[in-house]
Amino acid sequence: MDKKRLIVSMDNLPEGVSEAIRKKYPNGYADHVIKVPKGNDDFFYAITVDTESTSYLVKVNVKIDSVLENDDKDPDNDDIEIDPDDESLAEDPTDIDDLDD
Repeated sequence: MDKKRLIVSMDNLPEGVSEAIRKKYPNGYADHVIKVPKGNDDFFYAITVDTESTSYLVKVNVKIDSVLENDDKDPDNDDIEIDPDDESLAEDPTDIDDLDD
Protein backbone atom coordinates (compact mmCIF):
# COMPACT_ATOMS: atom_id res chain seq x y z
CA MET A 1 0.00 0.00 0.00
CA ASP A 2 1.41 3.39 -1.00
CA LYS A 3 1.44 6.17 1.54
CA LYS A 4 -0.65 9.24 0.97
CA ARG A 5 1.56 12.25 0.13
CA LEU A 6 0.56 15.68 1.48
CA ILE A 7 2.02 19.18 1.57
CA VAL A 8 1.13 21.07 4.74
CA SER A 9 2.21 24.26 6.45
CA MET A 10 4.02 24.11 9.78
CA ASP A 11 1.13 26.22 11.09
CA ASN A 12 -1.50 23.63 10.09
CA LEU A 13 0.02 20.30 11.12
CA PRO A 14 -2.35 17.38 11.62
CA GLU A 15 -2.36 15.71 15.02
CA GLY A 16 0.75 13.64 15.65
CA VAL A 17 2.92 15.17 12.91
CA SER A 18 4.69 17.63 15.22
CA GLU A 19 5.72 14.68 17.43
CA ALA A 20 7.02 12.84 14.35
CA ILE A 21 9.07 15.95 13.47
CA ARG A 22 10.54 16.08 16.99
CA LYS A 23 11.51 12.40 16.75
CA LYS A 24 13.06 12.69 13.27
CA TYR A 25 14.89 15.95 14.00
CA PRO A 26 15.78 15.88 17.74
CA ASN A 27 18.49 18.53 17.20
CA GLY A 28 16.33 20.73 14.96
CA TYR A 29 15.67 20.64 11.24
CA ALA A 30 17.69 23.68 10.09
CA ASP A 31 20.25 21.51 8.30
CA HIS A 32 17.56 19.42 6.61
CA VAL A 33 15.46 22.08 4.87
CA ILE A 34 15.01 21.56 1.14
CA LYS A 35 14.06 24.04 -1.56
CA VAL A 36 10.95 22.89 -3.44
CA PRO A 37 10.24 24.45 -6.86
CA LYS A 38 6.60 25.31 -7.57
CA GLY A 39 6.96 25.39 -11.35
CA ASN A 40 6.39 29.08 -12.02
CA ASP A 41 9.91 30.26 -11.04
CA ASP A 42 8.66 30.31 -7.46
CA PHE A 43 9.57 27.98 -4.61
CA PHE A 44 9.10 27.21 -0.94
CA TYR A 45 11.21 25.56 1.74
CA ALA A 46 10.17 22.37 3.45
CA ILE A 47 11.19 19.37 5.52
CA THR A 48 10.04 15.79 5.10
CA VAL A 49 8.47 13.58 7.74
CA ASP A 50 6.54 10.33 7.57
CA THR A 51 3.83 8.80 9.70
CA GLU A 52 2.47 5.28 9.33
CA SER A 53 -0.04 6.30 6.68
CA THR A 54 1.26 9.57 5.20
CA SER A 55 4.42 11.12 3.83
CA TYR A 56 4.44 14.86 4.56
CA LEU A 57 6.24 17.75 2.93
CA VAL A 58 6.02 20.38 5.67
CA LYS A 59 6.42 24.02 4.58
CA VAL A 60 8.71 25.98 6.90
CA ASN A 61 9.56 29.64 7.13
CA VAL A 62 13.21 30.34 6.37
CA LYS A 63 15.11 33.53 7.02
CA ILE A 64 18.00 33.90 4.61
CA ASP A 65 20.90 36.25 5.22
CA SER A 66 21.63 38.21 2.08
CA VAL A 67 25.21 38.97 1.15
CA LEU A 68 26.01 42.14 -0.72
CA GLU A 69 28.28 41.63 -3.69
CA ASN A 70 31.43 43.72 -3.94
CA ASP A 71 30.40 47.01 -5.51
CA ASP A 72 33.18 49.18 -6.95
CA LYS A 73 31.11 52.29 -6.23
CA ASP A 74 31.10 51.62 -2.48
CA PRO A 75 34.41 52.77 -0.94
CA ASP A 76 33.65 50.89 2.30
CA ASN A 77 33.39 47.61 0.39
CA ASP A 78 37.03 47.32 -0.75
CA ASP A 79 38.89 44.03 -0.65
CA ILE A 80 41.30 43.80 2.25
CA GLU A 81 44.75 42.37 1.75
CA ILE A 82 46.51 40.80 4.71
CA ASP A 83 50.30 40.92 4.96
CA PRO A 84 51.41 37.51 6.31
CA ASP A 85 54.56 39.13 7.75
CA ASP A 86 52.56 41.59 9.88
CA GLU A 87 53.52 40.78 13.49
CA SER A 88 50.23 42.17 14.80
CA LEU A 89 48.54 39.15 13.21
CA ALA A 90 50.73 36.64 15.05
CA GLU A 91 48.88 33.94 16.92
CA ASP A 92 48.47 34.25 20.65
CA PRO A 93 51.10 31.95 22.19
CA THR A 94 48.62 30.74 24.85
CA ASP A 95 47.90 27.07 24.32
CA ILE A 96 44.18 26.30 24.27
CA ASP A 97 44.75 23.36 26.66
CA ASP A 98 46.20 25.80 29.21
CA LEU A 99 42.88 27.63 29.36
CA ASP A 100 41.18 24.68 31.08
CA ASP A 101 43.28 25.12 34.25
